[in-house]
Amino acid sequence: MKGYLKRSDDFQERRKHLENLSKEELRARFWELAEKAVDPLLELAKTHTSPAVERSVLLRMGFSSIEAKPLVEGVMDRGLMGKGAGHVVYRVAKEKNISVRQAGLEMLEGKHWDDAVAYFKGGQK
Repeated sequence: MKGYLKRSDDFQERRKHLENLSKEELRARFWELAEKAVDPLLELAKTHTSPAVERSVLLRMGFSSIEAKPLVEGVMDRGLMGKGAGHVVYRVAKEKNISVRQAGLEMLEGKHWDDAVAYFKGGQK
């Protein structure tokens, strides 16, 4: 085996703490460790986003890529990125009692941005 490192086989030693577990206990241990490994990723996903992710959300809400880009930029310019661009548009629509599409299109015209900031930053509106 030229070019390969030989690994000492210590599998039997490393598995000793598992050998007395039942199949169900092993399954439970696996899922416990899997959740432990994934938890930090879930936390990052809750607190971090990107313009590409936010554009993708808006695309799924029915906006075109040409519409999504300036909406995301507007959200970023106002410090609302952590709330999510789709959430911002949705909240404006809900508060104004209009469709999500109408809210987004009106935001592209420059309307409702002050309201959006107020909704999320504890302002008057």
